[in-house]
Amino acid sequence: MFIHLGGEKIIRASELIGIFDVSIESSSKISKGFLAHAAKEKRTEEIGDEEPKSLVVTVDKVYYSPISSATLKKRAQSPLAL
Repeated sequence: MFIHLGGEKIIRASELIGIFDVSIESSSKISKGFLAHAAKEKRTEEIGDEEPKSLVVTVDKVYYSPISSATLKKRAQSPLAL
């Protein structure tokens, strides 16, 4: 099963760890540290040119998605079968 994150990015549902609102980046010291570490290791990817609305954490990467966390959570509950 797959989840469409926006743009041309699709991930396997089995790789998903969590979906968060992008505001968590500035509201938590632990989140800031986690994201800074992921960026330092070049494990972040911004999807598209639009302002990010959510963070999608997978086994290998952190994606900044232009799609809201609520919409992505709905997609995760009924992933695409490709």
